[in-house]
Amino acid sequence: MTANEQHNALHRQIWKIADEVRGAIDGWDFKQYVLGTLFYRFISENFTQHCDENKPASAASYADMQDSDIHPAVREEAIKAKGYLILPSQLFANVAAEANRNTDLNTDLAQIFNAIEESANGYPSEHDIQGLFADFDTTSNRLGSTVAEKNKRLAAVLKGVAGLNFGNFTDTKIDLFGDAYEFLISKYAANAGKSGGEFFTPQHVSELVARLATHGQKRINKIYDPACGSGSLLLQAKKRFEAHKIELGFYGQEINQTT
Repeated sequence: MTANEQHNALHRQIWKIADEVRGAIDGWDFKQYVLGTLFYRFISENFTQHCDENKPASAASYADMQDSDIHPAVREEAIKAKGYLILPSQLFANVAAEANRNTDLNTDLAQIFNAIEESANGYPSEHDIQGLFADFDTTSNRLGSTVAEKNKRLAAVLKGVAGLNFGNFTDTKIDLFGDAYEFLISKYAANAGKSGGEFFTPQHVSELVARLATHGQKRINKIYDPACGSGSLLLQAKKRFEAHKIELGFYGQEINQTT
């Protein structure tokens, strides 16, 4: 898929998910569930990729293993490397595959998100991971008044995000979260973010700013965005340079974790 094809596919899929839950979830709340689920899929695939790259050639894929098969030493290494732990049964792909049949989906998701956050306790990443899913309330009455209604809508969001066929999310050609955020803002809450002083930078503007800032530079010490939002500017800057040319890495600061 080209970047433009991925843009269009993402927008179509988000609108399809909206059709599934239309009239039940307010547009601004819907944004949180879509972005949260996209993020859940992304970190699941990122974690699986890391584990599969470091496993013996004869071993099964991490996603196909049982939780009990994961040796404590492997768990320790993974948390140190990625900052968090997701057990095979907690991975997005495995949860989404059973979503329509899981009568405890809403509470299971809440427990999974809590377990991911708690996996960082006592590690340097603890502060970064704490509250990662705070805005993804799987037991909220906004999803429905009964457990069955909550599960139906959560399953629709999970299945919708699972239906995005971009290959591995880590290899997408677009700023996935920034694009989804921009689309949702334009459709549901164009003025909600601005009332709080939030202004989303369109991706083509981010690309232009990144090109201007890095024009003529052969090597760069570090790149920092003090109001990074979804990280669109940082992502565009990264695309402009090979990793080894950014000597001290990329840094972003954002007061609103939901963006």
